[in-house]
Amino acid sequence: MAWQTITSTVASEFSDLADLEQLTRTVLRLVLAALLGGCLGWQRERDGQEAGIRTHMLVAASSALFLLVPQQMGMGDDGTSRVLQGLLAGVGFICAGSILKVPEAQRVHGLTTAAGIWMTAAIGVAAGLGREMTAVFSTLLVLAIFLLEKPLNRMGARRPRP
Repeated sequence: MAWQTITSTVASEFSDLADLEQLTRTVLRLVLAALLGGCLGWQRERDGQEAGIRTHMLVAASSALFLLVPQQMGMGDDGTSRVLQGLLAGVGFICAGSILKVPEAQRVHGLTTAAGIWMTAAIGVAAGLGREMTAVFSTLLVLAIFLLEKPLNRMGARRPRP
């Protein structure tokens, strides 16, 4: 009798993905978010930036998860909006921590990293909300921006620093 109670309790606790369709949807959205974040992180890591593959993957996947769970719970648009607001505030806090002012060089360091992390969170949000093509297109756009940065700087598009 005790084992039956234990097994039924454990089964009920793991019943949030009750059918194959819901399991597939959840796995697809989380994995897609992580992979897209990983693409951005790989590019940043390749350029020697501090926030690399793991950071971007975690930001994207966690952003997706923060929206998947309220959807699974049947939360309405108002509740989802509040979750999204909290998520953006938290990611903004992480981004702010990546920005450093270097007084000796009279410059700010980390703005691109912060913007990249912010965009990675947005891509995770898109994936978490089931907007997979929007997430993929956004990732390609950000990769293009990252990849074009150096060639554009070499062509003289950047203002000289004082």
